[in-house]
Amino acid sequence: MQYVQLMSQSAKSTRTASASDVPESAAGSRAAAQRLKMRRELATAAMELFATKGYEATTVDEIAAAAGVARRTFFRHFRSKEEAIFPDHDDTLIRAEAVLDAAPPHEHPLDTVCRGIKEVMRMYAASPAVSVERYRLTREVPTLREREIASVARYERLFTRYLLGHFDEHDHHDDNDDPLLAEVAASAVVTAHNHVLRRWLRAGGQGDVEAQLDHAFAIVRDTFGTGIGAGRTAGTSAPSASSVPAAVRTEGDVLVAVARTDAPLDEVMRTIERALKNNS
Repeated sequence: MQYVQLMSQSAKSTRTASASDVPESAAGSRAAAQRLKMRRELATAAMELFATKGYEATTVDEIAAAAGVARRTFFRHFRSKEEAIFPDHDDTLIRAEAVLDAAPPHEHPLDTVCRGIKEVMRMYAASPAVSVERYRLTREVPTLREREIASVARYERLFTRYLLGHFDEHDHHDDNDDPLLAEVAASAVVTAHNHVLRRWLRAGGQGDVEAQLDHAFAIVRDTFGTGIGAGRTAGTSAPSASSVPAAVRTEGDVLVAVARTDAPLDEVMRTIERALKNNS
């Protein structure tokens, strides 16, 4: 979308620096920020009205009036009043996808997915009071609950596609369970996130939610992380040494570990832990 207004050559030669001098990318970022600000203001107005008047009794016109905008402005941002209660999900989905796209090559894909879904938790944690009220409303209004479930399903599809993208989903044979593990692991990450989020919301948005999330993800990684990739057949080409973050071998009663200097410490420790368990 073009955000910078085009002007005649003569006008360009005589005008002074103005907002139209800003690069299109900067103008686009500013417009996106303004759009998100308006969406949040409409969402705040909607939640206040839902809380005081009730969901069914609240109209779009009332939401727009409470936010100080016209009805048509509301519909430029939301298709319905139930959609207005979730103003950040579209932008959060984009941020989560950006985390996946920028993942370092040596990172375990399950770790990348765990980092990606943290963007969702940060969205809720940025406004605890709003998130707690939203949670209360979604428990009381089935239409809002359905909208929330639909939003969660989008994240799960994103992470499942990412994990499946690291394996050949058509390579289904008796010795390769990677496609199955990829789908189950993606669901497990989303479920772990939602479990921690609900517990935090029920506690009124109190507590170190990110630490709780890290603990839940550690359980998911311990359960699924060692299985993904383990079903390769002998004929499948092994990853190159440069792509493996850490490797171990045993020499008698001694365990020798070799790791890349840029390998994540938690991945190195998990590799050593798995090797110790296998040799115990």
